[in-house]
Amino acid sequence: MDVLWFLFAFVLLAAPVGLLLRLRRVAASEAMRGSVELADPEAYGFVPREELDVRLPGPDEDLLHVIDVVQGTRRWQPAARLLAGTPERGEARWQRVQGFAGAACLELTARPGRGVGADWLREWRAEAPDDAGAAEVFAEFLVQQAWRTARPGSDEFRIILEEARTVCAEAAALAPRDPVPYVIELAVARGLGYRRERFERLWAEVVDRAPAHMGAHLAALRYFSARWHGSRKDAGAFATEAAARAPRGSLLAALPLFALYEHLPRPGLGRSQYRGEAVKRAVADATSAVREAAADDAVVPHVRHLLVLFLVRMSRWREAMEQLLLVDGHVGAVPWTYARDPAAAYATHRAKAVAGYEASGGSPATLRG
Repeated sequence: MDVLWFLFAFVLLAAPVGLLLRLRRVAASEAMRGSVELADPEAYGFVPREELDVRLPGPDEDLLHVIDVVQGTRRWQPAARLLAGTPERGEARWQRVQGFAGAACLELTARPGRGVGADWLREWRAEAPDDAGAAEVFAEFLVQQAWRTARPGSDEFRIILEEARTVCAEAAALAPRDPVPYVIELAVARGLGYRRERFERLWAEVVDRAPAHMGAHLAALRYFSARWHGSRKDAGAFATEAAARAPRGSLLAALPLFALYEHLPRPGLGRSQYRGEAVKRAVADATSAVREAAADDAVVPHVRHLLVLFLVRMSRWREAMEQLLLVDGHVGAVPWTYARDPAAAYATHRAKAVAGYEASGGSPATLRG
C-alpha cells in the first residue's frame, strides 16, 4: 500500500512539472515563430525570395547565359557548343546536362497544354542525331519529366523511363568514355526497379569511367534508399564505404550526410534525431569536405545546401548563416528540390537561421566581421 501511495504522490507531482515543460516548449516555439516572421534576410545581403533561382544549386554564369540565349532565340546551337567544350568526366558536365534538361522541363510546366516548350531540345535531338550532348540532355529531360509529371509505377511513368533508357544507350554509344549516360540511367534503375545484379553492372560502368563522381554517388544512393529498393543499412553502408575510400579533397566524404537525410523524418518529426552522434559526425565530415574541396567544384553548393538544413535543425545558427552566405541566390539542390516550392522551402530555413542567429546575439556586423 505504501508503494501505491508513493506512486500516486509521484504522479501528482510529476503532472504539473510535465505541463510546465510543455508550456515552456510551446512558448519557445511561439517566440521562435515570431522571430522568424520579424527576421530580415535582406539585411545580410540575401536575395529576396521572389528572385531566388531554382535552376541550379550554385552559380554557373556560362550555363545560365546559354540557357537564356537558347530560350530567347529557340536555337539549340549555343547549348551544343557549351557541352562540347565541357570535359566529359567532370562534375560540371553532369550539372550542365541537368541544367539544360531542367530548363526544358520548367518550360513545359510554365506552359501546360499550349504545345510550346522544349521545342529547341527536340529540334537539337532531331537535327544533330550524332551529338552525344543532345542525347544526354534529352535522356535527362525524359527522366525529370517522368518523376515530375507521372505517378511512379504507372504505365505512363514506365513508358517515359523506358524511352529514357533507350536514349541513354544511344548517348553511351556516341560517347563511350563519358559517365553521364550511365549516371542518368541510375535514376531509370530506381524508377524501373532494376534488380541488384543489374544495378551492380550499371554501377560498374560508372566507376570504370569516373570512380569519384559525386553526382553519380548521389544518384546511386537514392537507389539504395529504403524508400526504393534497398534499406537504411544498404544506403548507410554504401555511403560509408564510398567516404572511406575517397581521396583527400573529395566531396565523397560528405556522402553519409546525404544518406542520413534520405532516412531522417521530415520536418516536425523526430527532432531529437538531429542531436545524435551519427548526425554530428556526418555534419562535421561534410563541413570538412567542402572546406578542403576545390573552390570551383560544381558539387560544393549541393553539400552546402544540405548543411544549411541540418545546421538549422540542430540550432547551430552561426554555422548555418556562414553556409547561407556562400550559396544564397540559387536553390536548385536537395533538400529544397524535394519541395513543391523549392524557393519557399529554402526561404523558410533561411529565415529561421536569421532569427536564431539574432536571438543568440548575432547581427549583420558580427557575421561579416
